[in-house]
Amino acid sequence: GRNPQQSLVELQNEIIRCVKCPRLINHCREVATIKRRMYMEWVYWGKPVPSFGDPNAQIMLLGLAPAAHGANRTGRMFTGDRSGDWVYRTLHKYGYAKHRYSHSRCDQQKLHNVYITGAVHCAPPLNKPTNMELSNCKPYLIRELKLLKRLKVIIALGGIAFKTYLGLASDLDLYLPSPRPRFGHNLRYQLGEGKWLVTSYHPSQQNTQTGRLTEEMFGQVFQTT
Repeated sequence: GRNPQQSLVELQNEIIRCVKCPRLINHCREVATIKRRMYMEWVYWGKPVPSFGDPNAQIMLLGLAPAAHGANRTGRMFTGDRSGDWVYRTLHKYGYAKHRYSHSRCDQQKLHNVYITGAVHCAPPLNKPTNMELSNCKPYLIRELKLLKRLKVIIALGGIAFKTYLGLASDLDLYLPSPRPRFGHNLRYQLGEGKWLVTSYHPSQQNTQTGRLTEEMFGQVFQTT
């Protein structure tokens, strides 16, 4: 068959060129034009953000969507904002990332055994994609999950990522236990042979600044993975 690695690269190029959601595309471009004062020097990415990571990964981090002045600026998932700082610091601590920071897509950061994607690849206004936008992006995630042949663990960051993944059960022939998995922090569900879904509160500023999610709690998700 086709080389899955090559197909993953082609899929990312397709995602970058996607214009299925006019509201999101306009928002990404508008943010990239207006910018934030502290990033005036930056040439913002301003389009759908591709996934990032190891094509042979056994662990997938599934987030919600790029942040307007984070990944929409840098062009790399979870890069350039506070949530991203948490993610890469933790990945580095547990041996999954080469550096403990991720500033730009040219900073030589490299992931080992982890692949980062999102339920949506464009920055949505107020961080709230519509159901239609989630559903437009869904085929990309399904293809990605099928191309990542070694995947064993899906870590859903936040409730929307969790719901999105469960919603793919029939497309991916996943076994859904009864009672149906519920969202919480660091819960684990086996969805068939050697496939695990792990839940985590999203490392959003709202969660981290209020102490709903601490670095220690976030680290626990990776300790047992």
